[in-house]
Amino acid sequence: MDENEEARTAVREFLSSRRDRVSPGDAGLPSTGTRRRVKGLRREEVALLAGISPEYYIRLERGRATGPSPGVVESIAAVLQLDDDERAHLDRLLTALTPEARKRRKPAITATISPGIRVLLDSINHLPAVVFNSRLDLLAANDLGRALYAPLLDTDGPVNTARFMFLDEHAARGLFPEWERIAADTVSILRIEAGRHPDDPELVALIGQLSTRSHAFRTRWAANDVKTHRAGTKAFQHPLIGRLTLPFENLTIDTAADQVMTVFTPQPGSPEHDAIRLLASWNAHTSDQTETERKSPDRS
Repeated sequence: MDENEEARTAVREFLSSRRDRVSPGDAGLPSTGTRRRVKGLRREEVALLAGISPEYYIRLERGRATGPSPGVVESIAAVLQLDDDERAHLDRLLTALTPEARKRRKPAITATISPGIRVLLDSINHLPAVVFNSRLDLLAANDLGRALYAPLLDTDGPVNTARFMFLDEHAARGLFPEWERIAADTVSILRIEAGRHPDDPELVALIGQLSTRSHAFRTRWAANDVKTHRAGTKAFQHPLIGRLTLPFENLTIDTAADQVMTVFTPQPGSPEHDAIRLLASWNAHTSDQTETERKSPDRS
C-alpha cells in the first residue's frame, strides 16, 4: 500500500468509526422505523446534517476530496460530535492527503534524551519521574521512577509501554490494576502518533507487531479512538508499597517535541506521599547495600 492509499484509508476508517458511534436519535433525526444496515449514521445523513452534498461527503470520507474548507470540516465534526482530540486528529489526517504534506517528511521519533534532561531528571530525587517519547518508549527514569516501573524495566528488548501492556499482559495487569483503562489510553495515544508520524519505521513496526500478536490490541486499534497524553492519575500495584493511585503531570520537552517527562506528584502528607517516601527509603537502602557488596573484598 503506497503513502497516498494509506492516508486515504486512515481518513476512511476514522470517519466511518465516528459515524458508527452516532445514532440518528443522537443527531436529532426522526426514527423511520425501517431496518438499518449501519450502526450509526449513514453517509447521506451526515451530508444532510452538515449541509453538503452526499457525493462530496462520500468522496471526502474515501479520502478523495482534498482541501475541504474549514467550515465544511467544522460542520462534519459537529455532526459526528468529535471532541477536541478527535477534531485535531481529523485535521491531521486530512492534511496528510495534500501534496504539500506528502513532500514534507517528518523526522523520526527520537529515542535519546539530551544531557540537560538527564541532569534535570536526576535532580528530582523525591518524586518518581520518567521520560517517554511519543512511541511510548521509556527513554529514561530517575531512581524512584525505576523503582516504580521495575516490572516494565525488567522486560527483554526495548522498553516500550505498549509492548509491555499487550505482549506481557499478565505482568502488566499485575503492575497496573486499572489495566483496561490504561490499555485503551495506550492505543488511543498511539493512534494520534500514527497520524502525526505515519512514516516512522519503528512506530509502524510496533503497531504491526502488536496487531499481529495481540487480539486485545487489534480490537482497540480497530475502534479508531484517539486521546492526547494529558495529566491525570495512574494506579499501581507495587510489591513493597501495595496499591496506590498517583497523580501525575506531563511536561513537554522543548528540545524534543515528541518527548514528555512524566512526574508523579502525590500531595505532601497524603498516604500516597508517605508510600513514595517508603519506596525512596527502600530504594536508597538497596542501592547502598549493592554498593557495599561491590566494594567488599572476595572472602571465598
